[in-house]
Amino acid sequence: MKTIGIIGGMSWESSAQYYALINRGVRDQLGPAHSAQILMHSLDFGPIADAQSAGDWDQLAEVLAESARSLEVGGADCVLLATNTMHKLADVVEEATDLPFLHIADCAADAVCDAGITRVALLGTAFTMEGPFYRERLDEHHGLDVIVPEAEDRAEVHRIIYEELIAGQIIEESREAYRDIIAKLVGEGAKGIILGCTEIGLLIDQSDSTVPLFDTTQLHAQAAVDFALS
Repeated sequence: MKTIGIIGGMSWESSAQYYALINRGVRDQLGPAHSAQILMHSLDFGPIADAQSAGDWDQLAEVLAESARSLEVGGADCVLLATNTMHKLADVVEEATDLPFLHIADCAADAVCDAGITRVALLGTAFTMEGPFYRERLDEHHGLDVIVPEAEDRAEVHRIIYEELIAGQIIEESREAYRDIIAKLVGEGAKGIILGCTEIGLLIDQSDSTVPLFDTTQLHAQAAVDFALS
């Protein structure tokens, strides 16, 4: 079995889901006594969130590169960045080591394409929804037509993530807000919804949408299991 290296802690609420999902996936395939070989470098998200807000991506690049190198030294066979937003710096992580890098957007796009969907909506932090790094990868690498919520709804999606979900707060009114936003996106022609933030799956599931939801946490974790057992 290969050792999975995870840059986590962004937030630890979703990193805990990665740990559980990957171990369950290995157990399901190998038997009840088995678990995954995982190295996780769990970062303190407070300073990272502050740097995101300040636009100090150079500082964040240094943090991620050092984290990736530490995983390689520790014996990891691949690197996962357990956050969608920080894939803005995916190139930095890839260049920091010689290890395979499992890109979260590729995991999502593969599942969307396998479902025969070409027009998909993207939910995530404002950085993910509004920046080009994620949408362009879905478009240019996978041929997907990607839409995002309108500005007011993007702000609410982002607020719920940073004020509630990273703190483990699950609030029914916020679930309703996400349902309403999803319904609007379906009305605009979205045939599927990418949950492009690793915390969103803590709040909503397939019962909250009339079209397929693609949970990047689950898909990324499954890709890690497939790699480890390949």
